[in-house]
Amino acid sequence: MKIKKLAIVSLSAGVLGEDFIKHELEIGLKRLSDLGLEVSFMPNALKGIDYLKQHPEARATDLLQAFRDPEIDMILCAIGGDDTYRLLPYLFENGELAGAVSQKVFLGFSDTTLNHLMLHKVGLNTFYGQSFLSDICELNQDMLPYTRQYFEELIRTGTIKEIRPSELWYESRSDFGVDQIGKPLKSHSDYGFDLLQGDPIFSGEILGGCIDSLYDIFNGERYADMPLLCSRYALLPQKEDWVGKILLLESSEEKMPPEKFYQALTLLKETGIFDSISGLLVGKPMDEVYSEEYKQLLVDVIANPSLPVVFNLNVGHAQPRCIIPFGLKATVDATNQIIKFEE
Repeated sequence: MKIKKLAIVSLSAGVLGEDFIKHELEIGLKRLSDLGLEVSFMPNALKGIDYLKQHPEARATDLLQAFRDPEIDMILCAIGGDDTYRLLPYLFENGELAGAVSQKVFLGFSDTTLNHLMLHKVGLNTFYGQSFLSDICELNQDMLPYTRQYFEELIRTGTIKEIRPSELWYESRSDFGVDQIGKPLKSHSDYGFDLLQGDPIFSGEILGGCIDSLYDIFNGERYADMPLLCSRYALLPQKEDWVGKILLLESSEEKMPPEKFYQALTLLKETGIFDSISGLLVGKPMDEVYSEEYKQLLVDVIANPSLPVVFNLNVGHAQPRCIIPFGLKATVDATNQIIKFEE
């Protein structure tokens, strides 16, 4: 399925509607146009940080409207954030999302992890790993080549057939001002998929996302009502739903300290996920901060040497970023450095 019309939604932070971001938005729109895409913004997507913070129902309305529009082929998230869980009542209280969802490509990452879980609940396969502001609007002369390769495959075919590691990784950008347009990111050689333990070949449907967002499902430090709402609407799949799946974990720009990473892994372990899954894929941390600590904690907390764990995927918050299909059978081959997906 070739993507022709793309809708942009702001399901988390409303930063896309702010003046200080206009130069990035213009860059991104030109790139999408050059790729032959017709782009529309859903009615509330550009209403700014304050409005969307105060109106989660407006964000939910945009998502439902995008799914109901038969002309829209793909829904692209503007960026992540930290409170998309607040859409839950407006999407599930009366079966709103189940009644609206249709076969479209849905792409986002970070806080959008929770939207992926919402869509998993209603049976839609989604795509994890890139967003409009973070990837299409990259201030360099063009999108990063590895990132662009996967985005172009997705809009050309409607899916991703295989993933291989990037030869380079990039230091994160700290300044997004107009004066940064055209300035390249500092790059380093990368080392590919890193098998920490277990069989190098394993299969299953992939599901998961940002470990920070998954941690907040259980812990109310950021938002006291988040665990309550996530529990009320059974957002996290039950242990039996994880049987045979591959769990994806990647960490955010907050560069989760090892102590918190340990807590997050422990909370996941207590759900029984690690007893159910066929393997674990872990994204490269931003700027490789805490890489070695994370590797050791994964081995120690899981405490099951037979569970395959592959580290250093180019997905999530570290650049560049591939795109991972959720819901398609994947075969991970760490020896040959490839992940293949069935149609």
